[in-house]
Parts: sequence; C-alpha cells; structure tokens
Amino acid sequence: MTTKWFKAAGIRAVKTAAQTAIGVIGATTVFSQVDWYVVGGTVLLATITSILTSLAGLPEVESNENSMD
Repeated sequence: MTTKWFKAAGIRAVKTAAQTAIGVIGATTVFSQVDWYVVGGTVLLATITSILTSLAGLPEVESNENSMD
C-alpha cells in the first residue's frame, strides 16, 4: 500500500463517516432525541467498513498501486 492509497482510502472513509452521521442524526431526530453514542458507534462501524472495502481496490488509485505489497 502506498501513501496515495492511504490518502484515497482516508478521504473515502471520512466521506462515508459524514454521510452516515447525517443519516443517523436525521433518523434519530425523527424518532426521538439524538443518541450520540448510537451516532458515534454507527459512524465508527461505517468508517471501518469503508477502509476494509478499500482493501479490495480504489478507483482513485491505479490498479498497480492497489496491490498490498
């Protein structure tokens, strides 16, 4: 993995975290007060999932840079 890969994966994970937070906050405000522990846990899980998914490859990084060597 290269610096370019880590940067691309990090950007993708931050975007995923922000999208998840917006969705969870929106959903919880409809039902009740915002439970920040639920928001935080859900965002953390989405961020980890995004990084693990990025291990399969990132379109932002050329295919030879996606390898894990």
